[in-house]
Amino acid sequence: MISMRNFLMGTMAAALMVSCASGEALNVPKATYEECVYSGDRTEFAVWAPTAEAAQLRLYRSASDESAFQIVNMKLSKKEGLWKATVKEDLKGVFYTFQVQQNGQWLPETAGISAKAVGVNGWRGAVVDWDETDPEGWAEDRSPEIRPSDIIVYEMHHRDFSIHETSGVINKGKYLALTEEGTKNPDGLATGIDHLKEIGVTYVQLLPSTDYITVDETRLDTPQYNWGYDPFNYNAVEGSYSTDPYNPVTRIKEFKQMIQALHKAGFRVILDVVYNHTTDASKTGFERTMPGYFYRMRPDGTFFDGSGCGNETASEQEMFRKYIIESLEWWMKEYHIDGFRFDLMAIHDIDTMNEISERLHAIDPAVVIYGEGWAAQSPALPAEQIALKVNTHMLNKVGAFSDNIRDAVRGPLGCENAGFMDGVAGNKENVQFGIAGGVEHPQVTVEPWTNNPLQHVSYVSCHDDHCLRDRLEEATKASEKERLNMVKLAQTAVYTSQGIPFIFTGEELYRHKQGVKNSYCSPDSINAIDWTYKTKYNDLVRYYAELAAIRHAHPGFCLGDAALVREKLEFIDVDDPCVVAFRINGLEGIDSAKSLTVLLNGSKKPVAVSIPEGQYVVLAQNGQADADGLSAYTGNAIIAGSTSATILAEM
Repeated sequence: MISMRNFLMGTMAAALMVSCASGEALNVPKATYEECVYSGDRTEFAVWAPTAEAAQLRLYRSASDESAFQIVNMKLSKKEGLWKATVKEDLKGVFYTFQVQQNGQWLPETAGISAKAVGVNGWRGAVVDWDETDPEGWAEDRSPEIRPSDIIVYEMHHRDFSIHETSGVINKGKYLALTEEGTKNPDGLATGIDHLKEIGVTYVQLLPSTDYITVDETRLDTPQYNWGYDPFNYNAVEGSYSTDPYNPVTRIKEFKQMIQALHKAGFRVILDVVYNHTTDASKTGFERTMPGYFYRMRPDGTFFDGSGCGNETASEQEMFRKYIIESLEWWMKEYHIDGFRFDLMAIHDIDTMNEISERLHAIDPAVVIYGEGWAAQSPALPAEQIALKVNTHMLNKVGAFSDNIRDAVRGPLGCENAGFMDGVAGNKENVQFGIAGGVEHPQVTVEPWTNNPLQHVSYVSCHDDHCLRDRLEEATKASEKERLNMVKLAQTAVYTSQGIPFIFTGEELYRHKQGVKNSYCSPDSINAIDWTYKTKYNDLVRYYAELAAIRHAHPGFCLGDAALVREKLEFIDVDDPCVVAFRINGLEGIDSAKSLTVLLNGSKKPVAVSIPEGQYVVLAQNGQADADGLSAYTGNAIIAGSTSATILAEM
């Protein structure tokens, strides 16, 4: 049975489709879409609702007042499809909503679709003086220059990273946690931003930081947790990570302070964005201004649901494509964001992703863009039109996560074995595929899906599914020492891949989530990083740091070009299904080494591997690593220890 709301939404959506089909195209504003522009003695408001019969602006003294102190009737600019109103007085600190009439029905109030500052819980937009949101020195903030060969991404959740009592952080779980220097665990080892510098990562990927709906910002003294993949206001920062969610300026300024501190410390920042779906659609500005337009709808008024979250957005719609692009530009220009990770990117169409790339690279040629090349369920658009992993070769400077190397190294999701790192045969081809960065290579049998190795995001775990430790404890009977060796082997494959290395926060500390796979709303007891693990597993932390140092010292591990990968990367034939060996040759002018040799041995026994006669520096062997060299070696064969990695540099 179709609900009355769905019937009404379906009727409105059908009206929009008939309008478009009859050639009455919906007018889309050519200028950047701004809903609230503050100019001191006047504020201009606009809401895009070209099919509405009327629209009102409502002004409130606070985010929680029951009644508006002023209601302004808005006027339609048919050329742009915008309802507009100008209030000629100083409204700084005032909150606002829009209300539009569609098909004789006054829809519920909304902050709009593009609110950039919001009150507590995001239900009302806020009028702010943007100059007041800038921390001291913000105009001089610059993103550090990082070579493509030095990109190492560290994915983190604001709360997980600092909320534990052992973090040594004052502003636990807040944006400001990443501005604190000198924080230490109970044993005096670095935590927080100093820890990130210590382990050699260069990009910090933040889980969703835009305003989301499931954490009640009025009850932060009550334990609440969410990853934030339930977006509400795409252009506003989340309030629960600020010290005062009631103050729109505070949350914005503290977010900027965090970005500023990360840049100063040498990191670039990637924002995890979730344009593929929204929270309950009936609560969003999209449905409260233009029902049925921003989503892919069935004729009966129900939503297609490629996201598995109740709806999927329609990136192919002209206004929504414009909206996404301008939203991303806003984050780059106002907040100095350096890259974006797209949640369920395969819900978006290829044309939109390519236009996004073109526009963002025009702002910053070094911007990093990648996403999940899949959807939760089949989206409404045909497979050949969407940004699936297999279509990555059709994307321009946009990458995708590689489940090829992930599943090969650690075993597929839901599988009862731990793959290559646990000596399971049948994974060699996909490990080699990952090492080559997903490009076509004469020795790789897996179908390529990238044009450039930097489109291949190499990883073995992320926030989704089991973290690496939980995966090993579920899928193997090995001892902890053996499992730690597997972690080192797995991450060596990631760090020596021609793709972009990506690690999940706390992997280097051997963190766990008590076996919880989808911990999106689990409490701190499941998600928080226990920083005493840095003491207990400091050998693993040092191994991660040395892997990063090795990659930074040897750009041959990131040739950055498919033709160069085919020319210089050679897999060594080893008659063992659990050994992958390769050399990167002819590195004069690219690297300080003549060649780099890597042996990845997932088997339970040592294996002898023939290599060209030469003088080598051993950078990693048998669970130890040192970018300056563990030892010297001269010869033409070397023993790859069981469940371990060996890295050699020919000098």
